[in-house]
Amino acid sequence: MRTDPAGRGARLMAEQKYDGFDAEERAAMKERAKELKAQKRPRGGKADGEADLLAKVAEMEDSDRMIAEKLHAIVQAVAPELGAKTWYGMPAYTSGGKVLCFFQPAKKFGTRYATLGFNDIANLDDGTMFPTVWAITEMNAASEARIAELIRQAVS
Repeated sequence: MRTDPAGRGARLMAEQKYDGFDAEERAAMKERAKELKAQKRPRGGKADGEADLLAKVAEMEDSDRMIAEKLHAIVQAVAPELGAKTWYGMPAYTSGGKVLCFFQPAKKFGTRYATLGFNDIANLDDGTMFPTVWAITEMNAASEARIAELIRQAVS
């Protein structure tokens, strides 16, 4: 027998109100909505996507910006066929119109480190379990070489 379906449990839920997405997540979704809206307008194609990406990189704080600039140079050198764009307000690179990889600055979601992530179209499969996101704390010769290797493999 139920004795108070809207009693104590409902009060506890009201006290622990769930607001859903945090401010950073809501901002990313708003940026994505703007990106989708902009895609419908006629523009200059690949050049505009790269301009949008570089503008977003220019807005970043020093450490994130330095990593993003170096990542962009690596992608251009290793896989110039990839398209550049922003995706949820983050730099991203596309193949066949789909996002292959993206850079998430540490500051964007208040995390300890930036990340380089790959979506399922990336050719990174290695057995039944493999990484698709890498933390980047600094850009040095070793990290640059590893990123170049990952990009080459992803587009192969």
